[in-house]
Amino acid sequence: MKRIAAIGVCGVLAVAGLAASASAYAHGRFYGGVVIGGPIWAPPPVFYYPPPVYVERVPPPVYIEQPRQDYWYYCQESRAYYPYVQSCPSQWMKVVPNTNPSGPGGPPP
Repeated sequence: MKRIAAIGVCGVLAVAGLAASASAYAHGRFYGGVVIGGPIWAPPPVFYYPPPVYVERVPPPVYIEQPRQDYWYYCQESRAYYPYVQSCPSQWMKVVPNTNPSGPGGPPP
C-alpha cells in the first residue's frame, strides 16, 4: 500500500512540475526545472588504457660451424675408394671429401 502511495505522490509531483515548467516556457523563456527524488549516485567513469607495448630486441642467432663428420675411405693398396673396393688388406685411410669436382682429389670415380 505504501508503494502505491509513493508512486502516486511521485506522479502528482511530476505532473505539477511539468505544468509549472510549461507555464514558465509559455512566456518565451524557461526558468524552471523539475527534480524528482534525490541525487543519483553513479560510479566514476572508467578510462581504458591499453597495456604498454614492450619491444624485446633479440640478438641475431649465432651459427657455429660444426666439424665435418663425413669422410671418404681410401685403400692405398687398391688405389680406390670405398664402396668401389669392399675390403682393404691394410688400414682404411680417412680422407676429407673435396667438394670441388674439377680440382685435384675430386670425388672417387
